[in-house]
Amino acid sequence: MLRVTPYLELDQQAKQLVDRANNTTISLTFSESAVLYQLLIADSVCGKEALLDAGWPDRVVAATSLTQCISTLRKKLEAYPEVQLKTVARRGYELYVSKRSHIKMLAVNDAESIKTALIDVPMLVKIGGILVVLILILWCWYNSDYHSTVKNSSLWNADKKIALNIGGTKEIVPMFYQSNVEHLHQSMWQKHLAPESNHLTHIDDFEGYVATDGRNYSMAVCPNVIDGECTGHNLMNITAIDPNPAGLNISQFAELTERLEKRIRYNKIIIPRNENENELGDITEHHYHADVYFPVAGELLVRSDLSLSLIYEGDNSGQFYSAACITDEDCLTTPIKYKLRGTFKQYQQQINGLDVDVFQVKVSQKEFIKPESVSPSAMYFYRAIRKHDITDEVLYFYRVHTDENSAVWISPILGSIVAWYKYDQVRI
Repeated sequence: MLRVTPYLELDQQAKQLVDRANNTTISLTFSESAVLYQLLIADSVCGKEALLDAGWPDRVVAATSLTQCISTLRKKLEAYPEVQLKTVARRGYELYVSKRSHIKMLAVNDAESIKTALIDVPMLVKIGGILVVLILILWCWYNSDYHSTVKNSSLWNADKKIALNIGGTKEIVPMFYQSNVEHLHQSMWQKHLAPESNHLTHIDDFEGYVATDGRNYSMAVCPNVIDGECTGHNLMNITAIDPNPAGLNISQFAELTERLEKRIRYNKIIIPRNENENELGDITEHHYHADVYFPVAGELLVRSDLSLSLIYEGDNSGQFYSAACITDEDCLTTPIKYKLRGTFKQYQQQINGLDVDVFQVKVSQKEFIKPESVSPSAMYFYRAIRKHDITDEVLYFYRVHTDENSAVWISPILGSIVAWYKYDQVRI
């Protein structure tokens, strides 16, 4: 068989055209088959005499027979506009096959045809096609959730450590900071703890983290770590929102926080141990709870009762719930409550070599319960939460440490603050 295009062949013996793309055939007469064959093997223009000799051997026919044969062939090839029988004035006929015929070839299971088509496509077309594909890939990447997560994660650094003194015990702790922050000296955290009161006899050692977004300077501390594991008890989360030294009395702070957390509890839940296996549900809620304190010189100590909950629906995705309740030590402020829920995707990232779980949360529902009155101490938080309520659609939460009983999160709800959370599982 003689190939007309990569998918169309002339079977001269069977006197038919075979369409490999559509698995069809077109019947030809002896003269049509012979004339088409002669045109295919000709280098360029084929003279009328040669075509008459091929189509009607040993016979003398009028020139109109060739004209009629060419006309019939053109009709049979109408379904293939890339194949044309051209009339060359005073010379004869020429078979012209457009390069576009290689497009249809892709439907044919013919490796040689595919190779031929790729070779015959002009280089500029190849380059243009490659550029279009690359642009589409880049566009999809740029607009993907993963790219947004990588971009947001790149705002953070963790290549520094500072010495932190808690209750007279000093430890070196890692620092998370955003790239545009200028003031990273350890005093930006330490100055808020009154040195004359910084004595606690019940702390032998601790692990901690500090973080800053340039506006807030937060510290998360777990005292008396056992075999590298935080017990989740007596956690200390302190965030400074004012650059002036807060003068926080650590001795009184420990007593005050214990009293506040016993008296006022909004988001903390007590999980019973040794539950009856028959009563357990088939959904697991991963619940995290933290109390964060915001000392400001001359003002009431403000406390934020924070909770995070994850319900996995896939390996790295599911439902996300968060709640914050803010009040002050004398309860002069009616609690400011803010809740949100949405779906999350979890990504593993590295920030300067530290493994971090990044949770991209697409917010679907928000609830802001406005207080009846707000003390001057809590006004900053009212504005911050109100802004979240109006603007937030996508949030990023960073889990920078996790163990059996606790986890350390950087949460964006009240500014990018780090806090050590107590961890529990709830079967529901």
